[in-house]
Amino acid sequence: MERRTAHSDRGGGPVSYPQPAGGTAPPPPTPDPPTGRREAVDRLRAVATTEPGRLRAIGALLALLLVAFGAVTAWQVADRASAADAVVGRSQPLSADAADAYRSLADADTTAASGFLAGSRESPAVRQRYEKDIALASGLLVKAAANAEDSDTARRQISRLNELLPRYTGLVESARANNRQGLPLGGAYLRTAGDLMRDDLLPAARELYEAETGRLGSDYADAKSWPWAALGLGLAALGALGWAQRRTYLRTNRVFNHGMLAATATAVVVLLWLVVGHALARSDLEGSSTEGARSLQVLTEARIGSLQARGDENLTLVARGAVLTENKDDAYEASYRDGMRKLVGEGGAAAAPGTLLARARDLADDSEGRDAVDAAVRGVREWQARHAEARAADDSGDYDRALPKVIGEKGSTGESFDRVDEQLRRALTHEQADFRAAADDGRGALAGLAAGAVVLAVLGAAGAVLGIGRRLSEYR
Repeated sequence: MERRTAHSDRGGGPVSYPQPAGGTAPPPPTPDPPTGRREAVDRLRAVATTEPGRLRAIGALLALLLVAFGAVTAWQVADRASAADAVVGRSQPLSADAADAYRSLADADTTAASGFLAGSRESPAVRQRYEKDIALASGLLVKAAANAEDSDTARRQISRLNELLPRYTGLVESARANNRQGLPLGGAYLRTAGDLMRDDLLPAARELYEAETGRLGSDYADAKSWPWAALGLGLAALGALGWAQRRTYLRTNRVFNHGMLAATATAVVVLLWLVVGHALARSDLEGSSTEGARSLQVLTEARIGSLQARGDENLTLVARGAVLTENKDDAYEASYRDGMRKLVGEGGAAAAPGTLLARARDLADDSEGRDAVDAAVRGVREWQARHAEARAADDSGDYDRALPKVIGEKGSTGESFDRVDEQLRRALTHEQADFRAAADDGRGALAGLAAGAVVLAVLGAAGAVLGIGRRLSEYR
């Protein structure tokens, strides 16, 4: 091996370095790592190889898990509480408003036909009822438009209703004007108005109602969904606390560590509060949906069905056989019978199974609700009997005798219809109160849980850190 000679920096004699035989210089010595990085490496090595370091890592992990558990619990509970608030304060009232608009339009059509049949003897009350229905429907459409920004279907149907409603009212006024003059053209105008209501206005109102009911269902689903992320973190935190305490016991033979016991207790309290509170909220919301919202939907369908049947009954006398089905039957009479089948079915004192009023009775959860539905069923049966008498008179050619049986004050089908409508309104009011009470209970079950979870989780994290600190003090 050759040797290379160099002079010392201090001015001394030559210094020789061994050289490889091939004359290649040796690699330079590896420089020491920067001081900051070396200290970090030393700390990590201490954590991995010393008990104090491992204890610090365990304390940090426990604190992180507990704080994350509290934060996620607060977030998910607040999200569900917000959805429950929306059920009570937004989506259900909007669904009810859409149902009221739907019912008001159907009632306006029925009232317009009744007033037309009365002719010059139309009472101010009938006219006022029609105008009130139109004003109510218009006001509810304005309110719905202000809250329909997140629903394309709702906006589209509201626009359509706002476009068609003036056309409908114009046709009704033309019918009244011609009828007052005794012109047969009035009946044609009224039939056109009725067709516009049935073929365009009511379907649009129904789609609006279904859109708002769909939003209600979505809010219910959000409010009732289980907070799986929070539950998973809670179980993970409890598992980590149990492992840490078992590790301490195995190394020290000390059964209790007060700090970690306190952390475990807070985690258990939050987890139980979350499970029990959400279960109660879910149960109450489910009850408000089954016994309240669904019952309201069926009763709304029944009330609108009775209104449409009443309108068909009136138009039967207005049209006088001018509108026929493919089987050459009176179209309005056929529609009336179909509506009655959906409402209560054929014959019998009680409503037939599967009909609207039978379903409404099944959904009623107490005697007050069932009594109102039973009274409505009796009113419908009385209505059917009186309708048969009116049809018999009209079919025999005695129109003058048939007319008071339909629009008269006493003993008429109109009197029976009013009784049915009143009982259905009573049932709706009762079910609305039941819905609100159950939904409020559901919201109340989540009250304070979000804030309580954060506070308890922070206390638990502090307890875990103090418990680990107690063990660290033994190494000082």
